[in-house]
Amino acid sequence: MALSIGIIGLPNVGKSTLFNALTKAQDAAAENYPFCTIEPNKAIVPLPDERLKKLAALVKPQKIVNAVITFVDIAGLVKGASKGEGLGNQFLGNIRETNVLIHIVRCFENPDIVHVAGEINPLSDIETVETELLLADIQALERKIEKLQKASKAGDKISKEHLAEAESFFAFINGNKPAILFPEKEKETVKALLNELKLMTSKKIIYCANVDEEGLDPDNPFVRQVKEYAESRNAPVVTISAKMEEDLISLTENEQAEYLSASGITESGLEKIIKASFNALDLISFFTTTGGKEVHEWIIPKGTKAPQAAGEVHTDFEKGFIRAEVIKYDDFIKFGSEAACRSAGAVHVHGKDYPVEDGDVIHFLFNV
Repeated sequence: MALSIGIIGLPNVGKSTLFNALTKAQDAAAENYPFCTIEPNKAIVPLPDERLKKLAALVKPQKIVNAVITFVDIAGLVKGASKGEGLGNQFLGNIRETNVLIHIVRCFENPDIVHVAGEINPLSDIETVETELLLADIQALERKIEKLQKASKAGDKISKEHLAEAESFFAFINGNKPAILFPEKEKETVKALLNELKLMTSKKIIYCANVDEEGLDPDNPFVRQVKEYAESRNAPVVTISAKMEEDLISLTENEQAEYLSASGITESGLEKIIKASFNALDLISFFTTTGGKEVHEWIIPKGTKAPQAAGEVHTDFEKGFIRAEVIKYDDFIKFGSEAACRSAGAVHVHGKDYPVEDGDVIHFLFNV
């Protein structure tokens, strides 16, 4: 599946700096004034996974293909964005197309960097952005309800049933509650509504506390505020220094590791955000080796059955699925090759009901 991560927040909180650092793409302007991003910046980033490197070292393929993630840096939102203030709600539409949102919250003091509200207040910043997302969702639901009302009056029974669902949903989010907390969001009719409208407050949010190098201290009071708020929303928090991450760009891989270690950091910002995104969306990855010619990593939702996983590789694989020959990643590393795994009895054959597990190395057999 394609994984798209949207980076949101107020202007001048470090979104474009973080985007540059995460994607190693220096094409997102990072200037000291609001609205420097006037078009959504997009970058496709290979999924960093040491397992792919280790498999490739054993298989020695002609080609190595990482799973990829799309990062979207969305222009800073301000109060009134849903009504066209600032750069308007055109940017809200870019958010709808992403799978998960990284909400960058400024958690550092720096008089040289302008704050759009004139003060550092993480909770106020969060409220401003999330209120605009909520207001945009309310508008989308209002328009949908109007259409359903017209169809219901014309005698459409299905529209009448869906109208009751939509009105119940509207009453919920109009009470200043995000769509993701709606108790009946798993009902098929509600799922269909969410799929159609792509409500922004129905998306998982990961709060990202952006600190300066000194602010990495776990006792940072701004970060504590973000963590307490995130806990109330049952959402994860990652703490990073966007500036520090940007400084890593010019370093080699070994130099980056030394720099992070000297700073007491075990993971880069990219790794933290991807791990949090995978957990939030309940994703895993598996590998194919294509007869030794190519080692490829694929992203799928946890619980995906073998035929649907095969469909990620090629639609014909799913249509004509026969069985999946699975080698556990640890077994592949232990025995060193597919042939050695076969000799050791470490190749397991599974049918259509097998839920693929994280790290599986799979050979799909199919017939079309």
